[in-house]
Amino acid sequence: MIAEENTSKVKSMSFLNCSRSREKVSSPTDSPPYDKEQYFKKQNVSSPVDSEHSSRGDFPNIMLEYGNEPLQYDLYATIGKGCNDAGTISVAKHIASGHNVAIRQVDLDKDLDVIALQREIVLCRQIHHESILPYYTSFVHNNEVWTVMPLMAYGSCRDLLHAYFANGLPEQAIAYILRDILCALDYLHGRGIIHRGVKASHILISAAGRVCLSGMRMACPLIKHGEWKKCVYRYPENAQKLLCWFSPEMLEQNLRGYDTKSDIYSVGITACELANGYPPFSDIPATEMLLEKLSGIMPSLNEYTTQPDLIPDENVANSEDSGKETSNTTQTVTIKRSFSANFHHFVKLCLERDPYKRPSAQSLLSHPFLKNLRKKSTSVLPSLLLPVTPLLDASKLPKEPVDNGVDKAHHVYFKR
Repeated sequence: MIAEENTSKVKSMSFLNCSRSREKVSSPTDSPPYDKEQYFKKQNVSSPVDSEHSSRGDFPNIMLEYGNEPLQYDLYATIGKGCNDAGTISVAKHIASGHNVAIRQVDLDKDLDVIALQREIVLCRQIHHESILPYYTSFVHNNEVWTVMPLMAYGSCRDLLHAYFANGLPEQAIAYILRDILCALDYLHGRGIIHRGVKASHILISAAGRVCLSGMRMACPLIKHGEWKKCVYRYPENAQKLLCWFSPEMLEQNLRGYDTKSDIYSVGITACELANGYPPFSDIPATEMLLEKLSGIMPSLNEYTTQPDLIPDENVANSEDSGKETSNTTQTVTIKRSFSANFHHFVKLCLERDPYKRPSAQSLLSHPFLKNLRKKSTSVLPSLLLPVTPLLDASKLPKEPVDNGVDKAHHVYFKR
C-alpha cells in the first residue's frame, strides 16, 4: 500500500522534470550506462576560475544547462531546512560550469502538501524578477523532489540576525533590503499574486548583495477562472510558523477576506524583525497575539524612546550588562540604538489595522524612508553587513560519497 502511494506521488510530480536547458539532457535510462565524464566533455563551458559568477558569487549572466541528473552536481554541507522541515537545503556545485548552487531536496514520503509544492515550482518558473529567487530546474530522484536554485551566499536575513546581528541590522541595510522586497511585491501584486509569507527567513542575500524574496509556496492568486477577484478567503494550510507575520484580516477569517494589503502588513512586521532582532508577538501565546492584532495594537521599533524597559545609552554606555538579557524578559537590552523618524513612520503605515489605510507596495517605494536610495543593493549591502563574509568556495566544505552514486556532504549546519 505504501509502495503504491509513493509511486503515485512520484508520477504526480513527473511534470517537474523540466529545466531551462535549451537542449534536453538525456537520462540514464535512454543511454545506459550513464557516463559522467562523457557527458561533461560535451559541455562547452569556460573555466570557472575566470568566471565572474564564481568569483562574485552572483547569478550567472549567460544561459546555462542545469541538468536533471544528480550526478551533475557535487553536494556539500546542508545549510538549512524548508517545506515545514520536509526538505533539506544543501550547498552544491554544478560540475559542468563550476558554479555554486543551492539544492533543495524535499522528501515525498513525509507529511507534505504535494499540490502546494507543485504550484510553487510552476509559479517560480512563470515569474521573472530580479528580486525573486529563480528556480533553475526541478526533477524527481528517488522519491525526492530536487530543486536547483542560485546559492545565496549570505543566507537569509534570519541567519544574519541569529548569528551576527542579535540586536538588529543597521537601518541603512534594512532600507535597501525592504526596497528590493517591495519591488518584488509590486511585481507580484501587479500580476494578481499575494505572497502571504514575507518574513526575514524568506529574504535571501547573494554574495554580491542581491536581495531575493523566496517562500512562494504560500502564494495565492487573486485571478480565478480568468476573473480578477477583489479579495480571497482561503486560509493557508500548515501556516503555524507564519502567524506572527499574518495580517489581522487574514487571522480574522471573516467574509471580508483579504487582498494584497495583507503582504504590506507582513512587510511592517518584517521591518520590526530586522530592526529589533526578533519578530513582534513571538514571545506571547498565539491566542494573545490574535487578540492584540484584532484590537489594533501596533508593534514598534525597539529603542529607548519607544520601549520604557530599554536603557538609554547615555546611562549604560560603559555598563558590563550591555547586550545581556534582562531577568524578566527575553528582549535584549538595546544600547546606542535609535531609528529615524522616517523609518518609524514607514512601519506605522505598514501596520495600520485597517487594510484600506495601508499604502500599496508601489506607493511605499516613494516613501521618504526609501526614495533617497539611489544606489543598487549590490554596491552597498556587502559593506553594510561587515564583518559577515559570504560563502564563495563550496569546494572547501566536507563531502563524502554515498551508495547511490551522488556525492553528498556531511550534514553541517552553519551557526544560526
